[in-house]
Amino acid sequence: MLRAEVLEKSAERIALPSPARSGHLSLEQALARRRSVREFSDKPLSDQDLSQLLWAAQGITHLEDLRTAPSAGALYPLELYLVNAAGFYRYDPQHHELHRRSERDLRPALYRAALEQAVREAPAVFVITAIYERTARKYGDARSPRYVHMEAGHAAQNLLLQAVALGLGAVPIGAFHDAQVQKVLGLPTEEQPLYLIPTGRARSRPR
Repeated sequence: MLRAEVLEKSAERIALPSPARSGHLSLEQALARRRSVREFSDKPLSDQDLSQLLWAAQGITHLEDLRTAPSAGALYPLELYLVNAAGFYRYDPQHHELHRRSERDLRPALYRAALEQAVREAPAVFVITAIYERTARKYGDARSPRYVHMEAGHAAQNLLLQAVALGLGAVPIGAFHDAQVQKVLGLPTEEQPLYLIPTGRARSRPR
């Protein structure tokens, strides 16, 4: 749960703890243990967990603003959001902070848009969206969707493996009503949702 003490001067900008650059689980162990988890305990994720997961998916790793996930032409068409009980946030990789978009818990509405899949009980739901035009300006309308979708897969896998390394579970969801997700989150028409990734502590055996 994001806490009041991490708020900066503006209540709409929330600083995150610095992400760790080393951990206790090897990449090979994380790969071997990764499974889809669809049932979660209601225990909120810590600020450090949220920071680490967001950074793993889209964090800055280089002075030239290169990120954890490769991007065709370094154009970065993806946007990353967090939905939890405290509200709805956009991740800002450049400053490693969250920008609050809403104080409402949007998970019940997102659950309905996602065909009543594992969204409502997850303490955190990460949403990956794409603005295709960022990539299309260089690579054209025919080729850019492939590059954008490859990048979304890279970012999602980073997040899934980071969840395992933190002792958490997660599941990638692609079956949802795009227009409903856009409406629930208030996304502009040019921004398309690609992934919902509910994340938390597993309540039952993963499948």
